[in-house]
Amino acid sequence: MFDLLVVGAGPYGLSIASHAASAGLSLRVFGRPMASWRDHMPRGMFLKSEPWASNLSDPAARWRLDAYCETRGVSARHGEPIPVEVFAEYGLWFARNAVPEVDERTIVRISPHPGGFEAVTDDGETVHARTVALAIGVMPFVEIPSALHGVSPDLVTHSSHHSSLDRFRERDVTVIGGGQAALETAALLAEQGTKVRVLARADRLDWNDVPPSWERPWWQSLRSPHSGLGCGWRNWFYSERAGWYRRLPEETRARIAADALGPAGAWWVRDRVEGMVEVLLGHEVTAAEGELSNSAAGKGASAPGKGKPGPSKGKSASGKGRSAFGKPRTDAEKLKLEITDSAGRTRSIATDHVISATGFKATRDRLALLSPELRGALAAVADGSPSVGREFESSWPGLFMAGLVTASGFGPAMRFVHGATFTSGTLVRGVRRRLRTGVPGGAIPAPGRSGERSADAVRR
Repeated sequence: MFDLLVVGAGPYGLSIASHAASAGLSLRVFGRPMASWRDHMPRGMFLKSEPWASNLSDPAARWRLDAYCETRGVSARHGEPIPVEVFAEYGLWFARNAVPEVDERTIVRISPHPGGFEAVTDDGETVHARTVALAIGVMPFVEIPSALHGVSPDLVTHSSHHSSLDRFRERDVTVIGGGQAALETAALLAEQGTKVRVLARADRLDWNDVPPSWERPWWQSLRSPHSGLGCGWRNWFYSERAGWYRRLPEETRARIAADALGPAGAWWVRDRVEGMVEVLLGHEVTAAEGELSNSAAGKGASAPGKGKPGPSKGKSASGKGRSAFGKPRTDAEKLKLEITDSAGRTRSIATDHVISATGFKATRDRLALLSPELRGALAAVADGSPSVGREFESSWPGLFMAGLVTASGFGPAMRFVHGATFTSGTLVRGVRRRLRTGVPGGAIPAPGRSGERSADAVRR
C-alpha cells in the first residue's frame, strides 16, 4: 500500500508529487501530464498570468518556468505572455526532472478501503494507498448554460473541448461568455476566417490593464504591489496569503469566491477583439433548436466527452427528431438561438456552432470518480464545493483536494497555476501529519442532514 496516490498530472498534481517525493513518501502519480494545456486549448493561445507567476513547484524551486525557457532560448519576461504550447512543454520538462514516473492511465473510481483507499484504472488495475490527493483540474466541472442542455455536441461545445479550431474555418460560430476564454477564442476564430460573434450577459466587457513595469519607484510598488494575480493589495492578499484567507468567515469567503477576479480579457487580446469581432452585450441564450446537417456530419466533430450537457430544462433541444419548439428537424437546419436582452426583448440568430466559454463549477456532486459512498459523505460549503481543512484535507480522513475545487476555501489563487506553490507544500504537510498521527490539520464542518453522514461518523 502506497503512502499517497496523486490523481491528476497538471500543475497541481505534478507539484504535489514533487514535494511528496522529496519528503520520502511512497507514491503513485496517475494522469496524462499537462492534459488540459495539451488537449483542451487551441494553439495560438497565451497564458494570462505573468511568467514569474506561472511556476510549478518543487521544494528547491529549481525547475522554474524561466529556467526551462532559458534552455529553449525563449523569453520569459514580465509583461510578455507565454504561449500555451510552451507552458505545456515546460510542464512535461518539470515532470521528467522533478517527479517520479507518471502513469498516464486514468483513474476511474476511488473507494474506501481498509487502511485507506482503493483506486481503479481505466484498464481495470487496482491500486491501494493510505491517502489520496485529487488534483483533477477543471475538466470534470465544465459549465454550459441550461438553455443549451440536450443540444447535440456536434452543435454545442465548451471552449475547453477544443485543441484546434480549424474545423470552424469559413463557418459561423457564436461564442458565449465575456471572459478571457471567450474573447481569446473569438479572436483566434476571426483571425482564421470564421464569422464569429460574442454573446455576453454583461452590459460591458472588462479588460485587464497593461501591467506596470517590474522596476518602478518604491512608492508605486508600495501603493499597488505586484502579485501573482495582478497589482494591488487585495490581489496580493489573495495571491500570497491563502492560509490567512481561509481564516476569513465562510460568508466572506463565499462572496469573494463569487465576485473576485471576475470575467475580463487580457490587455494583449483587446485590439484583436474590438473592431474585429461582433459583440452582443447584455444578451443571453434562452432557447436553442437545430440539428446537424447530413453534409456537415462526420467532418471532424469533436464530442465533449466528460462534462457533456445533461438533461434539458425548458426550451432547449430535446426529443428525438424534434426541435426545442416542437417542429420536426430538417437535415438543412442550422442551430437557431433565441436570445434575450436585458430589457426582455427577444430575437433569433442562426449559427453553425456555439462555443460556450462559460467557465467551470467545481462542486462535490461532479466528483464522479469518487464512489457514491465517498462522495456523499463529503462535507460541502454553500457553493457546493467540498470543505477542506487548513492542509487541504476533506471531511473524509486521508482524502485531500487541490486546485479549482478548493477556491472557496483558499481563495482565487486556487483558480490559477500560481496557487500550486502554496498548495503543494501545505498539502504534503497534511499528508505527512495524517500518516504519522492520524490527526487532521484542521476542523471540518459536518455535512448537512440530507441523507449524508457526519464527518465524525465517517471517522468512526
